Amino acid sequence: MITIQLLWFTIGLVVLYFGAEWLVRGAAGLAIRYGMRPMVVGITVVALATSMPEFVVNVLAAIGGDDSIALGNVVGSNIANIGLILGISAVVLPLTVSSNTLRNEYPMMLGVAVLFYVLALDGVIGRLDGVLLMGCLGAFFFYVIRDTRKNAAAVAGQDIPLEANLAGDSILKQSLFIAAGVVALAGGAQLMVSAAVTIAEFFHISPIVIGLTVVAIGTSLPELAASVASALKKDADMSIGNVLGSNLLNILFVIGLVALIQPLKVDAESIRVHFPVMLGFSLLLLPLAWTRFQISRFEGLLLLVGFAGYIVYLVLPYVR
Repeated sequence: MITIQLLWFTIGLVVLYFGAEWLVRGAAGLAIRYGMRPMVVGITVVALATSMPEFVVNVLAAIGGDDSIALGNVVGSNIANIGLILGISAVVLPLTVSSNTLRNEYPMMLGVAVLFYVLALDGVIGRLDGVLLMGCLGAFFFYVIRDTRKNAAAVAGQDIPLEANLAGDSILKQSLFIAAGVVALAGGAQLMVSAAVTIAEFFHISPIVIGLTVVAIGTSLPELAASVASALKKDADMSIGNVLGSNLLNILFVIGLVALIQPLKVDAESIRVHFPVMLGFSLLLLPLAWTRFQISRFEGLLLLVGFAGYIVYLVLPYVR
């Protein structure tokens, strides 16, 4: 029985990955067609598309009453985005960080993470909290639109570092990629959540641990693919923009919208341990990036070691 559930989980993960890839290709292609800058595409369209696995998984988990998997997915994904994804990207190729990013987008990401923690302290992310988060999402997109207009001249001659010539696809093809991506995301997420719950029950593993580890890392694969591809093509802005944007949208869009649909309960261990770890990784990013405005290979390795240590802390109680 457990072998079958592992197989379904793996199939769901593969379907989820390709769904996100198709959604990124279609959405980013349309965005480029209408003149958005690569950095803006990275922190909004690509980040939003790569956050869709978390969103679909969370909606299905919350509706099914699996709040721990839903919450652990977002907290774990935000930790993985910095510790695992930026860590691997920096090891592949040191990432140059612009001072503008540290002054503008980074404080937004950190502020949203702190707000998320504060809202969770009462043990529930309710509908009013969801309204607040969605309001912050609106403010973020207003900032992006204003920034796009202000820097419209910078679009000419720039090229987004994705594997395909996205802007060359027809509008119909881009729309079909978006539709196929949405369908694949929904199907893959359903398989993953169902299998993850069954596996957790079989091994007597806490659902929050399943959400923080397997589900979180699985739904972060699109960010990993996009960020490593950007690093290989020496476009650090896209790599870092994708991670910062994904962490922002995981909270504002995913948690905000899910809380409007179904309030999420927050367990005491998450407030005591997992949220502080998420904030710790978010804070650590600043001194690492501020030194020479670069995340070096050594610093990337430090992020990976920190992430590995956290995973060991989570799974050690279940190792006999």
